[in-house]
Amino acid sequence: MSITTIAFPDSELRNRVVAQIPAHQRAGVDLVVFSDAERSAKLSRDDVDVVVLPYLDSGPTIEMLDELPNLRLVITQTTGYDPVAHLPERGIQVATASGVHTGGTAELALALTLASLRGIDDAVRSQVSRTWSHARYRSLQDRRVMVIGVGEIGSAIAARFDPFEVHLTRVASKAREDERGQVHGIDELPQLLPHTEVVVLITPLNEGTHHLVDAEFLAQLPDNALVVNVARGKVVDTEALVAELSSGRLHAALDVTDPEPLPPNHPLWGTPNTLITAHLGGDTTAFEPRVEKILADQVRRINDGQQPINLVDA
Repeated sequence: MSITTIAFPDSELRNRVVAQIPAHQRAGVDLVVFSDAERSAKLSRDDVDVVVLPYLDSGPTIEMLDELPNLRLVITQTTGYDPVAHLPERGIQVATASGVHTGGTAELALALTLASLRGIDDAVRSQVSRTWSHARYRSLQDRRVMVIGVGEIGSAIAARFDPFEVHLTRVASKAREDERGQVHGIDELPQLLPHTEVVVLITPLNEGTHHLVDAEFLAQLPDNALVVNVARGKVVDTEALVAELSSGRLHAALDVTDPEPLPPNHPLWGTPNTLITAHLGGDTTAFEPRVEKILADQVRRINDGQQPINLVDA
């Protein structure tokens, strides 16, 4: 039986995954660490068939993939796969970790919405200055909320908004019906946006969603509308958003930005009505046990000659 070599980004992750797999379920795979594979005289780059990308800062590893002539599968630790979206066209499969960030990202989408509407960011600044500043803020209750994206995370976000008595509208690439009811199409946005008070972005980044939220999109929102982005920074035209925020007309709560990380001198830091977190969405204590479980499952499947789960369509 041929041995499949699966390269992990670090020994700690490799060891935690190995601990979940009985020896007989990994007899046909060699689980190595990518950095060790580079140095080892016993293991050449020709041997590496499968690479597990790092969770953070995967860029350097992705740049090295071209040096692996027998690479046939790349496994991400993220739901998004835009940095390696080109690989399936070259015959290299990509499998995502879809599901591992669902709960954490949905939690943060709700938290950012509540924090912005209820002025929690203002309260933190008032606490630093020891200022008792009472004001009336908007409730999430009764708000007209739009969630753009109805995948697994989008559905989890919608479910978390349910108890808050919002008027929820869901939007996807095409109109349809699902188990939750009506889904509007992107082409309906000009009719929907003028009546929307909160927009939550959780759409994948692709050619169709790049700068989906541009100057025209933002101009159609009513005054004081809130834009919450837990998708990808490039879904939003940052220059157009900065212009609207600088005028004080709109609000934003952003877990992702373009560029990212956001440089210290970027004007977005200083815009009013803006709350920024540093791409924290899925990076919670719930992430590690879930990603380890899915990676262990992928190893078992590869060992048994089965297709990995969460494969990206070419």
